[in-house]
Amino acid sequence: MDLLAQVLINGVLLGGLYAVMALGLALVWGVLNIVNLAHGAFIMLGAYLAWHLYTYLGIDPFLGLPLTAIIMFCVGYALQRGLLNLVVRAPMFNTLLITFGLEVVLTYLAQLAFSADFRTINPPYAGNGIALGPLVVPLARLMAFGVAAVLTVGVWIFLLRTRLGRAIRATAQNLVAARLYGVEPRHLYAVTFGIGIGLAGAAGSLYGTVSQINPYIGATLTAKCFAISIIGGLDNPLGVLVGGLVLGLIESLTVLYVGATFGDVASFGILVLVLIVRPSGLLGKTA
Repeated sequence: MDLLAQVLINGVLLGGLYAVMALGLALVWGVLNIVNLAHGAFIMLGAYLAWHLYTYLGIDPFLGLPLTAIIMFCVGYALQRGLLNLVVRAPMFNTLLITFGLEVVLTYLAQLAFSADFRTINPPYAGNGIALGPLVVPLARLMAFGVAAVLTVGVWIFLLRTRLGRAIRATAQNLVAARLYGVEPRHLYAVTFGIGIGLAGAAGSLYGTVSQINPYIGATLTAKCFAISIIGGLDNPLGVLVGGLVLGLIESLTVLYVGATFGDVASFGILVLVLIVRPSGLLGKTA
């Protein structure tokens, strides 16, 4: 029973990290209709950026998270404004090709710059935990979960309550009407993509504190983010949090009762089940 409780705790904390990883992908997909196949590569770059800030400047990955997010936002804004805006209204196949190409280029540039060695961000508290009787809550994972919850709620409030957030939602729902109200789509698309990549950079900072990083983790992370976005639904940022928690719990329970090699099989099995039963996602709006 203690082992099951420990696995459930680890699954919830892992799910929170998954949620913040998928948040940027869901935002870009939901607003721009771009399935960003390079999203995991941007998470990887955020992790390396946080690693360099900690290793060479001594900046704690959680304290340096805003700086990482801002730098990655600038990268995302420049990429969207200079490259992706050219195909933003093109067929989805075109955007899939161009983002896949970005993923390949970023992966091999990262290998060239950082080598293929595994690295981790190890602040002094990385191995600490909070004891709850026979259970232990890993401190770094708990902090990552807290940041994930804050970012998810923050994005939800931003989209619902701010002028820019309402403009983003309006553009996603009706581009012609948004233009009539003075919205400049190209700038807004770039801002949205920049926010998505900034969130990916923040997720990379968190990921580097709880797992090893190398240039090739991007494809796996993109697949997980895709699954989370579908499971939770694209209409509501809180759905991404729910999708992340579901995926984290399913993976942890599968590893406990079936085996470590079946974690991903169970995750994508749940994805298929959700697509059959509720295609709009757990918190998505039904037609």
